[in-house]
Amino acid sequence: MALTAAVHISDVPNLDQVPDKAPLYATRFSSQGIEIGRTSKFLVVGHRGNGMNLLQSADRRMKAVKENSILSFNAAANYPIDFIEFDVQVTKDDCPVIFHDDFILTQHNGTVYERRITELSLAEFLSYGPQREEGVAGKPLMRKTKDGKIVSWTVETDDSACTLKEAFEKVNPSIGFNIELKFDDHIVYQQDYLIHVLKAVLHVVLEYAKDRPIIFSSFQPDAALLVKNLQTCYPVFFLTNGGTEIYYDVRRNSLEEATKLCLEGGLEGIVSEVKGIFRNPGLVNKIKESKLSLLTYGKLNNVPEAVYMQHLMGIDGVIVDFVEQVTEAVCKLVKKPDEVLLEGEEKVQNRPQFSQRELSFLLKLIPELIQ
Repeated sequence: MALTAAVHISDVPNLDQVPDKAPLYATRFSSQGIEIGRTSKFLVVGHRGNGMNLLQSADRRMKAVKENSILSFNAAANYPIDFIEFDVQVTKDDCPVIFHDDFILTQHNGTVYERRITELSLAEFLSYGPQREEGVAGKPLMRKTKDGKIVSWTVETDDSACTLKEAFEKVNPSIGFNIELKFDDHIVYQQDYLIHVLKAVLHVVLEYAKDRPIIFSSFQPDAALLVKNLQTCYPVFFLTNGGTEIYYDVRRNSLEEATKLCLEGGLEGIVSEVKGIFRNPGLVNKIKESKLSLLTYGKLNNVPEAVYMQHLMGIDGVIVDFVEQVTEAVCKLVKKPDEVLLEGEEKVQNRPQFSQRELSFLLKLIPELIQ
């Protein structure tokens, strides 16, 4: 899938079939932050639904519910979150499915087999893991950990694989979708292939989204630019590690490059690894001054104090794994002092209070603390 030339956005045609009543920015973005309806607020987004699965973790919350599943999405919707984030890939027969890893693994007679998601048909993809049809056994699902070990994908509450269409049909309609357009970091894609995949995703979104707030995001710079040009209904964010990892494509290697890409391509915002923000907190104001929204992801977002710090810094929202704990903390921490308390509601006593001088000191100290 080698790309012989850079993508020229002016050469890319708009999506052919856009419904007449497609919503124009169901989720709105401004220099004051992200607005849902008419209210601007600090967003909490459920990572892969109710949280990612980290199978080698001793923390049972990382293995509670199968990630990227209808069950996980609706579990997250039980808490006061605004969006769920999930990963979309397209099968070889053009069906957008929800799955994070580039490869899916199974085991048979002691031998592990792996297949690339995009080389499977929809039927093949759905044959892994728990099956919808009673009495039918699916292929046992395995996963490769970061250290290369192959382990059984065992969680406390399992669920079957799902498609993007099913997510629209079966997930609480009040919850927004942050749709990550997932591509392999190790492949350089042809422009025609990217357009074909993105149109398959957009066909489902434009048909089934209705009034649900939608954000598109991608680590793949060309995919982010293309999906912005292929539709006018929904905002597009560029995902970046914020310089915490280095890639061949320089556009992925810093917050400065991410900002440049967004401004040149007309994207609405950035989703950065939170360490990239804490290592260079001075860039937050520059990003906001550029009228871009800013969200973060990463393990530090499971720490309420780190989330609150981001609220003070002016970041628009966080993507988290520990949905229950973080939403509870956010409700307490970011509540305005002059809000009227409902009957029976206790006044928040433990909210950290920082003067501007103290905040400035903390922002200078954080980069040293996370090295």
